[in-house]
Amino acid sequence: MVRGAPHPGARPLTMTGESPPAAPAPPLQAQLELLRSVPRGVLLREIGLAALPLLLSFTLLTFSALPAFRAIQVTSGFYDYQALVQDVQTYRITMLDHYATPEQIMEAHHRVLSSTRTPGQFTALSQVESFGDASLKHIDQLVTENTAKSIEAAAHEAVQLNAQTSNYVNSVIARNVEALKVMRLALMTTAILTGLLSAALIARALWFWRLERERQQRRDARQREALSLASHELRRPLQQLLLVSDLLRQVEGQEERQRLLTQIEESAAQIASRADLSRLNDLYLDVTLKLSRRDLRPVVRSSVAPHTRVRLSLPDAPLTWTFDVDRVRQMLENLVENALKYTYGPVEVTLDMHAGHPRVLVRDFGEGISVASQEKIFLPYERGPRGLIQGQGLGLSLVRRYARAHGGDVILATPGSGPGLVVILTLGHPDSTAATLNA
Repeated sequence: MVRGAPHPGARPLTMTGESPPAAPAPPLQAQLELLRSVPRGVLLREIGLAALPLLLSFTLLTFSALPAFRAIQVTSGFYDYQALVQDVQTYRITMLDHYATPEQIMEAHHRVLSSTRTPGQFTALSQVESFGDASLKHIDQLVTENTAKSIEAAAHEAVQLNAQTSNYVNSVIARNVEALKVMRLALMTTAILTGLLSAALIARALWFWRLERERQQRRDARQREALSLASHELRRPLQQLLLVSDLLRQVEGQEERQRLLTQIEESAAQIASRADLSRLNDLYLDVTLKLSRRDLRPVVRSSVAPHTRVRLSLPDAPLTWTFDVDRVRQMLENLVENALKYTYGPVEVTLDMHAGHPRVLVRDFGEGISVASQEKIFLPYERGPRGLIQGQGLGLSLVRRYARAHGGDVILATPGSGPGLVVILTLGHPDSTAATLNA
């Protein structure tokens, strides 16, 4: 082997030194793998349904068309009866011919006897004889008598037997026509039923295809919704991160620098919490909470801290509750940011206890929202009156989803006095099936 040459069984390496990706499986192998993944019961059911038109056709043709086909009888092969008439007539003429030699008369006689004594050559002899009085056995007896009178009677009876053959053939033709009608009806019925069954199976396949397409569309829509919500929620910590990073370059004091670094760490933690691609469904759609019991005040304070126009009112005593810290922070950030969009003035945030549950009130002093639009605004991509900053219409829908996951809700209310709008966020007791409790 030449030095430096690759081993015959070794895979070639890419420029990065890694093995290239394996070639995709052939289509047939991929289809076989797909079939193996289908449950055995489902696979057998689908194979049975696919074979159902064939089984139906086979059954109908076997029990209806086949008996009719077997009932059809052949109407050929009756020339021996006409030949018998000719042989008897020839023998009679030979007997009356004065110029015929004894040898010729004997030969004609033997030819007639050969026919009358070989009943196996006559097609459907017993059926033909049942259509009249003439019979081959009686003709043979008359020919055996070998008198002019008996031969004349044999000739007449041979003609009558040949006429009975025509009657029998006509009856066979009539039965064949009826059998063909039965076969035609059976074939038409088979074609109609098979066609209807095939159409039903096609409709079933199309229906399943439509259901699968709708499921895929719903999955795609949910994925787009999750990505839209993730993008919406990542915007704030990213903006905060950029702003604090820019301030960090300008400050000189160690204490101020440490405070900004802490904010950077918090923003990075928020980004990590909101951008976990493996948990987008748990984060934004079928919400799964990470619960812990702690004081709500620091969470509310840190959520509104970056905004200088926010007036914060907190209770003096700790307000301890079980909640998901990151999701509550997202709710508060969305509510405060939404309130700041609709006013140049201050925004008031109040935390208190109401009817045994924590409550956060966020009030702005903007133009407010009509009562008819207050419930509609919680729908995704719905926006309120034109604000100072145009949003995506996702914040309030996400807040309601998180609030209800906590066993609470979020509603809009009109202030008792003055302009603006009050958003009331209430926390309840989260459903234990949709949450994990952290110590």
